[in-house]
Amino acid sequence: MSKVFALIDCNNFFVSCERLFRPDLETKPVVVLSSGDGCAVARSNEAKALGVPMGAPVFKHRELFEKHHIVKFSANFELYGDISKRITALLATITPRIEIYSVDESFLDLTELPIQDYEAWGRKVRAAIMKDIGIPVSIGVAGSKTLAKLAAEIAKQHTGYRGAFSFIDLAEHRREAALGSMRVEEIWGVGRRLAPKLRSSGISNALALSRMLPRHAQQLMGVHGRQMVSELNGTACLSFTPEHAPAKSILRSRTFGEDTSQVHVLEAAVATLGARAAFSLRKDELLARRIGLFTNTNRNKPGYQRWVREIKLNTPTNDSGYIISTLVDELDEFVSSAQHYHQLGVFLYDLVPQSELQTDLLGYVDTAHHDRAQARMQALDQVNAKWGRGKLYYAAERLSDRWQPKHQIRSPRFVSKWDELPEARIV
Repeated sequence: MSKVFALIDCNNFFVSCERLFRPDLETKPVVVLSSGDGCAVARSNEAKALGVPMGAPVFKHRELFEKHHIVKFSANFELYGDISKRITALLATITPRIEIYSVDESFLDLTELPIQDYEAWGRKVRAAIMKDIGIPVSIGVAGSKTLAKLAAEIAKQHTGYRGAFSFIDLAEHRREAALGSMRVEEIWGVGRRLAPKLRSSGISNALALSRMLPRHAQQLMGVHGRQMVSELNGTACLSFTPEHAPAKSILRSRTFGEDTSQVHVLEAAVATLGARAAFSLRKDELLARRIGLFTNTNRNKPGYQRWVREIKLNTPTNDSGYIISTLVDELDEFVSSAQHYHQLGVFLYDLVPQSELQTDLLGYVDTAHHDRAQARMQALDQVNAKWGRGKLYYAAERLSDRWQPKHQIRSPRFVSKWDELPEARIV
């Protein structure tokens, strides 16, 4: 049976979430800013039309923002995450075969569903999401994930398709016209890095790339290029990863609200991000065999530098305390008060199931220590589950909060904080 995939892509997701509680902004230019309120990470169509580029630093475009009264919001990730989960829950009523690609995109495997008209189906799903949640989406359907991504982009760019476009059973002349209308930069997996190389070879749009000899595509882009050509012709090459599939790695990172050279501020960031990453491990019943951290200065300032450290553990773990202390020790080895750090992240990888701890002949794996850590973490998680997230924490997490992103113009967290719920008054 040929595969059928749908991509559900939320339109200008962060902005759409803000407009949920501010319908007065529906036709006004709106941007959502990055951590520290530095750059535009989401733009309404009206802001795009005014020439606000993605990633635009606010200080460089202040005159443009003021001239056109562009509304700015600090990123409200708690709100966006909650809305994303609501959309996923709705999609799960259609099929359990869901792959969450990002906070605003999900793939569905429709192969076994008895759908006759995929575009009509897509419009029905789009209407249901709009009615129940209030977020506009674009839906693309195709025989491969790459083609489904392009279909969703076509649905987004051309209002005549009413939010849904399908390559399934599409007439050849319409298929060629659709592919020919999509610039090579818009193809999933191409982007800015590969586009110049393809254009220099005469490949300027998706149709031209789909007609490329697989052997030539592999010479230009490696095996990924051969797969891309097949995907554009409707043959699925990219694997589908259902929602319940275990993570292969975990990353928690933050751009600081202000650059810092203070070691205790960096240690607090490592501790907080390490604790969050370790909790995610335990939630998925996984252990990490390798852990690491990275930090860097501001790439927009002279003398940009980046540091990365990785550590292989003798005993795989999801113990927050051990992960935090190990990473803090590693941080202290290279951090310097002469540098001003802008961003920091913690990553865990080489993950194994918690139930499959493997011992070794040389005795490096300390099973007794592992069992004590498991009991300690279970108690920690039970307390926080009963009394609220963060009731128990490691002291290092509270050394400083100066690394936390700035949220000076953040909208209220309507869906996660009782004291920020909107109030309605009858007068």
